Amino acid sequence: MKIAFIALLGVLSVTQAAPSVADNANGKNLYTQRCAVCHGADIKATGPLANKSNPPTPDLTTGAFKKRLNDYPGVIVSSIILRPTGNLIPDTLRENGVKIAPHAWSVRDLRDLHQYMSEVIAKSR
Repeated sequence: MKIAFIALLGVLSVTQAAPSVADNANGKNLYTQRCAVCHGADIKATGPLANKSNPPTPDLTTGAFKKRLNDYPGVIVSSIILRPTGNLIPDTLRENGVKIAPHAWSVRDLRDLHQYMSEVIAKSR
């Protein structure tokens, strides 16, 4: 798994430059459809399910997370792929009656979501 993750990060970094937020409709759509229910539109853990998971959804605009994002550029992607807490995301959704169809993540999807979220986080105060 670790080798596959490193290879994926290599693919993400070698690919062409990612679009700007204004051009990244795919990243914004993925975030809105799959992440905002917990993280909120502002990425500050303001979504309706933010406090229903254990641990609660983190505010991704904090200085600590920005440092982590800077130190580990693939942290957003790795949280989607590796899900260090197991089935936290699907369990939280199921327990709260939220149905989100499974998604076959492509490298483009991961790159676009990472780019969108990184730019929103960077602009937050």
